Amino acid sequence: MMSSKRSNGDDLVKTVEAKADLMRYRIVEMVGRAGSGHPGGSLSCSDILAVLYFGGVLRVDPADPLCPDRDRFVLSKGHAAPALYAALAERGFFPVENLRTLRQMGSILQGHPDARKTPGVEASTGSLGQGLSVAVGMALAGKLDKKDYRVWVLLGDGECDEGQVWEAAMAAAHYRLDNLTAIVDHNRLQIDGPIEKVMSPEPIGEKFRAFGWDSRSVDGHNVAEMMRLFKDPPNGEGKPRVIVAETTKGRGVSFMEGIAAWHGKAPKGEELQRALAELRSRLESWEAVR
Repeated sequence: MMSSKRSNGDDLVKTVEAKADLMRYRIVEMVGRAGSGHPGGSLSCSDILAVLYFGGVLRVDPADPLCPDRDRFVLSKGHAAPALYAALAERGFFPVENLRTLRQMGSILQGHPDARKTPGVEASTGSLGQGLSVAVGMALAGKLDKKDYRVWVLLGDGECDEGQVWEAAMAAAHYRLDNLTAIVDHNRLQIDGPIEKVMSPEPIGEKFRAFGWDSRSVDGHNVAEMMRLFKDPPNGEGKPRVIVAETTKGRGVSFMEGIAAWHGKAPKGEELQRALAELRSRLESWEAVR
């Protein structure tokens, strides 16, 4: 059975923080082993995914991943697949050992999420701008089927340059999809540099509000704050919700933090070992990463 327990105690906060640290270690480890991937944006959203999957937010069951009453999560910024895979493996959707196969031929863990191959992945994503439209469809289906599941979607801030994001935002408000929550990973960097220099989508929260959304903001690395906000029930006003999460690209690895070059570059050699050592030091014990 899917658990709907909503606890925000100190012990749970610490557990979620530890899960996020463990996820970061595994992200760097698997991207380093693969020799390619996207560590920067995966590290920036690790706390967000940890709250969703381990903070009593998402109602999902690894033993029944297609349960019709499950909550849905769509990773619209599909290049951050390593973060999602780390969360799914730790939650029990597939063995942790599978993380070693990232980007290998025949692996269930492709460079971008593939819903046909990977348990727990709700939508195949990677072409930026499309995930919110998929989530709108899921949320609308829930309304039509009179289901009480919630739909969550994680967008990149640079992804909000895509026009399809705003078409989907308009549709979500029009159909009063208060069962839909979008989270924007606002790390302010995309592959070509700072978002304000490439093509500024700012002010993101105010734009969503203008499209008819309930707009909130949060520290995307403050687990306790996110747990409180994410567990808020639908507003009852027929408005979809957007949460702009302020994050740091490359969070957890000092030499990656705030550097756009680490958007899609795998650490190698001494850099890889340095990153793993730094992340290992954040964990409560080495046993957590065995």
